[in-house]
Amino acid sequence: MVLGPDEVIVADDYHTAGEPFRIVDLGPMEGTTVLDRRSWAMANLDDYRRFLIHEPRGHADMYGGMVVPPNEPAGGAAGDLGVVFFHKDGFSTACGHGTIAMATWGIDTGRLQVPTDGEAPVVVDVPSGRLHTVARMEAGRVASVRFTNVESFVTARDLTVQTNLGPVTAHVSFGGAFYASVSIDKLSVSCCPSDVDQLIVLGREIKAELADHPSVVHPTDNRLSGLYGTILHETVMSNCGSLHQRNVTIFADGQVDRSPCGSGTCARLALLHDAGDLDVGATFLNEGVAGGVFDARVEAATSTGIIPSVEGSAHRHATTTFHLDPHDPMNLGFLFR
Repeated sequence: MVLGPDEVIVADDYHTAGEPFRIVDLGPMEGTTVLDRRSWAMANLDDYRRFLIHEPRGHADMYGGMVVPPNEPAGGAAGDLGVVFFHKDGFSTACGHGTIAMATWGIDTGRLQVPTDGEAPVVVDVPSGRLHTVARMEAGRVASVRFTNVESFVTARDLTVQTNLGPVTAHVSFGGAFYASVSIDKLSVSCCPSDVDQLIVLGREIKAELADHPSVVHPTDNRLSGLYGTILHETVMSNCGSLHQRNVTIFADGQVDRSPCGSGTCARLALLHDAGDLDVGATFLNEGVAGGVFDARVEAATSTGIIPSVEGSAHRHATTTFHLDPHDPMNLGFLFR
């Protein structure tokens, strides 16, 4: 049991472009970095993850973040916030929509003091590294947040995967986590809500095939290894002059990202730049299945990849006090998928 009869957990619920993000502070965790604290949370807080994600308090596509201190500075400046990300299948290494929500939450709750107008820098430490964000303030509210991600890079191209819709071509890249990108422009499905069930099947098939591929091994830290998700994308005709795509990201075990997926967008930027389809500084509009759009760009090219940035907006929609009845037979909850 994670809570006694008189204990509660208070959570702030946000969504970023439709994707949920439940923010909780569960107290101290061991470690000097957020990546260390993620490892500790995996070993010690998995019951809390299940309690907060599972029905009836959550659902199979729920997402959340545990507030932790930022990385302990090694001669540099301290960060403003730290966060350990979690979902129905475990603890992730990166979450762009969650980073946008965390920066917004820090300002909304008064934890961070910023000007009422203009741009406010917020440093968020996540398991994959330190992210510098800029909150755009308008009359005291956070209008949007742009985060600059860790270096993103391509690890494999032109991998053929057999699926129920026929063979598809996958490209693997890292945007804080590893993703396999597959164009569905020529398939019999589209990135729309009515096709989500078919896209879940397709995403799972691709992930199962590439889960142990050498391209999903991180070059410096094995804790960041593993294929996190599949990005199924299609081209959108646009009159704005910018490259515009729509995607459905299937991550973990069949979980659907309602947003355009922040870390996935960074992985897409690495592929687009590598292919010569997107110049440094050019805008990439990435649309999610719920209709939200992230404004993304390549900030700089590196010797091995790119430095990407992504902008979006998060909105608080609930503050909830959770209890656990000691006689509740459902206890930590349940999932149907």
